[in-house]
Formats: sequence, structure tokens, C-alpha cells
Amino acid sequence: MKSFAFVLSILAVMGLAFWAYGENYKTQRALSEVESLQGQIGQLRETRAVLRAEWAYLNRPDRLADLVGMNFASLGLVPLAAVQFGRVEQISYPRPDALPSELQLGPITGAVTVSAPANAPVPAEDMLIP
Repeated sequence: MKSFAFVLSILAVMGLAFWAYGENYKTQRALSEVESLQGQIGQLRETRAVLRAEWAYLNRPDRLADLVGMNFASLGLVPLAAVQFGRVEQISYPRPDALPSELQLGPITGAVTVSAPANAPVPAEDMLIP
């Protein structure tokens, strides 16, 4: 019985050694793969930095102004200036009586639903916007 236990323990140690050997190689393979991926990530980051620098170089305001000048005949682009923007008071809104009859809305006479649960149906008369 003692020799059986001794042989069994030797087989168990050999089995565990074989398992540990396999795990060691799996771990080394995974570490080399991680190292390879980190190298690829570094190369992609470097490429991204170069592309960002090229984009910044190509989008220089003086270069874009020169391109606009060279292509003015075909594109008709002009530089933006502050005088091209207006104030809200300068916007001419149509008079309410000048709107077509289907767009003219009367005063609000009933209650208006401001909020409701997400799954609650909204009556059609509450969906009108004045």
C-alpha cells in the first residue's frame, strides 16, 4: 500500500510538472503577444501624431486664404468678417396676418400639457404649437 501511494504521488508530481510546463509556455506566448500589441499601439500613436501635425499644417489660415484666392473664380468664397453677422433685432419676421390661413393660429384657450410620462399617449389637440 505504501508503494502504491509512493507511485501515485510521483505520478501526481509528474502530472503537475507537465501542467506547469505547459502553463509557463502559454504565459510566455501571451506576454510576447502583449508586447507585440503594445508595439503596434505605439506605432499607431506615432502615426496619429504625424497625421495630426499634417492636418494642422494643411489647415493653416494663411494657406487656406491662399487657396481661396486661387480658386475664387470657381468657388466664389470670401473671408468671414464681423460685418457679415447681424443681430437678432435685424431679422425681419413675417407679420402674423401675412401668413397663409393654415399657418395662422389663434390664442390658446385650453390647458396645455407640459410634461407627461414617457409611455402616456398625447392627445392630438395638445400637440399643436402656437
